[in-house]
Amino acid sequence: MRMPHYGDLQNQIYGAGLSGVVPTIPVDFATLEARACAALPPGTLSYVQGGCGDEHTQRRNAAAFSDWGMVPRMMVDCRQRDLSIELFGMKLPTPIFMAPIGVTGMCTQDQHGDLAAARASAVTGVPLCASTLSNDPLEDVYSACGDTPAFFQLYTPKDKALAESLVGRAEAAGYKAIVVTLDTWVTGWRPRDLNTANFPQLRGHVLTNYFVDPVFRKMLAKPPSEDLAAAIGTWGATFGKVLTWDDMAWLKSITKLPIVLKGICHGDDARRAVDHGADAIYCSNHGGRQANGGIAAIDMLPDVVASAGDVPVLFDSGIRSGTDVVKALAIGARAVGIGRPYSYGLALGGAEGAAHVLRCILAEADLLMAVNGYPSVAAVRAAGAVRQR
Repeated sequence: MRMPHYGDLQNQIYGAGLSGVVPTIPVDFATLEARACAALPPGTLSYVQGGCGDEHTQRRNAAAFSDWGMVPRMMVDCRQRDLSIELFGMKLPTPIFMAPIGVTGMCTQDQHGDLAAARASAVTGVPLCASTLSNDPLEDVYSACGDTPAFFQLYTPKDKALAESLVGRAEAAGYKAIVVTLDTWVTGWRPRDLNTANFPQLRGHVLTNYFVDPVFRKMLAKPPSEDLAAAIGTWGATFGKVLTWDDMAWLKSITKLPIVLKGICHGDDARRAVDHGADAIYCSNHGGRQANGGIAAIDMLPDVVASAGDVPVLFDSGIRSGTDVVKALAIGARAVGIGRPYSYGLALGGAEGAAHVLRCILAEADLLMAVNGYPSVAAVRAAGAVRQR
């Protein structure tokens, strides 16, 4: 159910409490994470929770939001709030989306977390950016999103025909944009996974989009059901094309959908992306999972926004609350990606759990805007955010 104001969720919670009913899934990130730690299998948990190196960048991504603040404005009529945005020619009811996570499919007990995330998208109106790495075919994931738009994240294979097949399938299925990840042609040094020698894809997880793809299947002597090890080996051999600016013309030529470049953190790269025809820029450091020792993504966002001009900037990395969302919008993000929080919601309650987490984030954002005197996302952007350090 969609509410007139997302903040009305708190009235529902308090009202239910009068009958002795309390939320079954926490409304704050710290408690949510603690509960999910107990619910997820150790291998999946380490992959979802873990970062690169000593995880300094991952911690800074979240902590750096406290370095940014917003100045309240009083005597503004905020009885009506509008959290809608425009993106890729669509009007979306919220400024958030579900960021792509490669093991979403493993976050629910039935191992169909991708479908659960899609169902959460359908009931909340929050778009899903579906990952190439999935336990269910991208077509089925899109169908489960209902009337809510969805985006497809591409890990570009070395084999161009396979890349074109994945993109073509996404376009045919109905996805509204292709989000090309730039920073994962090789995986970063992740001690949590290395200490247990656990890399889910090498065990055959989340590879369904490849295993059902007609181009990929032509690379195999036998179908994956008959020789899983060979199929996994073929996937490993083709995963991870090194992309350069020279590849933009090819990427633009293989689809009519908007091309979004994910991983842009430098102003010069943002300008080059615009010059090469990117339809949107996605400022992200992969949540601190790919490179350690870096700057918090939120601290790099202002330069990216300034350099992007009129091209929309999407953002993720370190978002844990509705307050974080509003700060990212104030700095200039057009839309803000939620990552780990919704995966924890999936672990605790499947589609309903993820939807609950998304609604809580939206409720906090809505109430912050109400109290601070920002009746719309445009007002948030006009107010801006203040760097406190």
